[in-house]
Amino acid sequence: MVQTAERYPGRLLAWFIFVGALTLLAYGARLTDTETPDDLAYRWSSSVAALIQYGIMLGILLLIARGLPKRELFALRRPASWKRSLGLAALSLAAIYLAAFVYERALSVFGNWDPSEEQGLVPHGWDSSRAPAFIAFFVVVTLVAPAVEELTYRGLGISLLLPWGAVLAIGATGLLFGAAHGLVVALPILTVFGLVVGWLRVRTNSVYPGIVLHGTFNAIALIASVASS
Repeated sequence: MVQTAERYPGRLLAWFIFVGALTLLAYGARLTDTETPDDLAYRWSSSVAALIQYGIMLGILLLIARGLPKRELFALRRPASWKRSLGLAALSLAAIYLAAFVYERALSVFGNWDPSEEQGLVPHGWDSSRAPAFIAFFVVVTLVAPAVEELTYRGLGISLLLPWGAVLAIGATGLLFGAAHGLVVALPILTVFGLVVGWLRVRTNSVYPGIVLHGTFNAIALIASVASS
């Protein structure tokens, strides 16, 4: 495992401020009590807004990393073995689903709590008349979102924190990743997701396996939501 040799406390502080702002904005949006539309995935505006959001996020990340070796900071390097890395990604995905299953069973003891419904991004059934808009949303959620979020947390975040130890790097980025979604019921499982993908990033020394895992997870969720109809 290769770690970032040099500490960049100023860049790390900027990164913490950035992801902290993302978290405050996410929970602030929840406090407005604005109900998420059921057809969010079928609106062109959803994809456009998401592209703008992720474009701004990527721009801020590049600004934080300005003047430093971006390939190293964002872990944009091939794993030593793609076969091993994809195998670890598959095991990580299985671990996330197992954790989600156990968590949902535990929640059921206390009532009808469904963490998968809290974010409101997955549609309830298939609408063939609005397929083009859904395909655009699918591309954003399975390609753009995983890439930018992984570069944020498992790329720049873990690289800046690794000089202080892998446990801190994985733990802090996992918790902040979960919090940045602005959810309450789903926070534990999102944090587990962040911890598992953080572990994968450190084990493979690359951000790419995490992007593949993240994109696959999102794709399965969207496909399952429309297939269930």
